[in-house]
Amino acid sequence: MTQLEAKRTAHVTGILYLLIIITAGFAEGVVRSGTIVPGNAAATAANISGAETLFRLGFAADLVAFLADAAVSILLYLLLRPVSRGVALVAASFRLLAHPAIGAVNLLNHFAPLLLLGGTYQGALSPEQVEALSLFFLEVHGIGYLIAGAFFGVHCLLLGYLLFNSPLFPKLLGVFLAVAAVGYLIESFGTFLAPQYEGVYGWIVAVPAVVAELWLCFWLLIKGVRIDAPD
Repeated sequence: MTQLEAKRTAHVTGILYLLIIITAGFAEGVVRSGTIVPGNAAATAANISGAETLFRLGFAADLVAFLADAAVSILLYLLLRPVSRGVALVAASFRLLAHPAIGAVNLLNHFAPLLLLGGTYQGALSPEQVEALSLFFLEVHGIGYLIAGAFFGVHCLLLGYLLFNSPLFPKLLGVFLAVAAVGYLIESFGTFLAPQYEGVYGWIVAVPAVVAELWLCFWLLIKGVRIDAPD
């Protein structure tokens, strides 16, 4: 890949990365966080029923994010395979497993409450059972997010190595990705093994992940690649 081709590929990757940040952030940070009331099935069900269109938009936004992430996985592989074809391939595989694969299947748990609350099962289940099952599926969705996060953490660790050793990107960006990777892994395994510290894990991953992924996104979008890097 020539430097000009790398720059074009990087810009396309940046555009898709920004799309992922916007759509996934909307689905998780606006829709689900504004809908789910932990421990309160009735309130959660009422929120979904009262904003069904918004809840469906959250589903669609996540699906768009996962479709874009499939493309980002391949584009990052193309950009970074000169560093190590094997490591770049494994990194792309873990990213594909994390979001387009596990994440997309996990969206079934987001959609399930719409089926339950739509009235189809009202005759077989009591209103309380419908509400409880709706919250149950959303909680399972959260677990699915953590499982995907473990795969994404491994991806970020490998991506950090590739960025650190690539002449196209600043080495510090690779370091931040590696730190974020550790945060993702701590959040996933920590929540399963010691759930009483769940709030702490969120902060451990949030700060380095936000810094690293926004930095990577805007570097790709604006800078592309280093213009002084060899072809």
